[in-house]
Amino acid sequence: LRVADLELDLHERVARRMGKTIDLTAREYTLLEYLMKNAGRVVSRVDIAEQVWEVGFDTGTNVIDVYISYLRAKIDKDSPVKLIHTLVGMGYVLKEK
Repeated sequence: LRVADLELDLHERVARRMGKTIDLTAREYTLLEYLMKNAGRVVSRVDIAEQVWEVGFDTGTNVIDVYISYLRAKIDKDSPVKLIHTLVGMGYVLKEK
């Protein structure tokens, strides 16, 4: 899978941005894979909870926000082009702009 200069190798289970390998935990990898498979589409926290965590969404938890933050720190931090965007009240989208 590829979005801009972000690449996810589904066979090796490796993420790369600008040619550099990004170390991800298993959950971060699964979350990134879900976002990349839905690139350009807004995914809600409910969608993420059901597809990545395979549980119903608990509105009292911020675990999804925390993991999105972890991904941003690893994927967007060193790049001038941010790929993970928040749409307030709607969810998240992975896209170039």
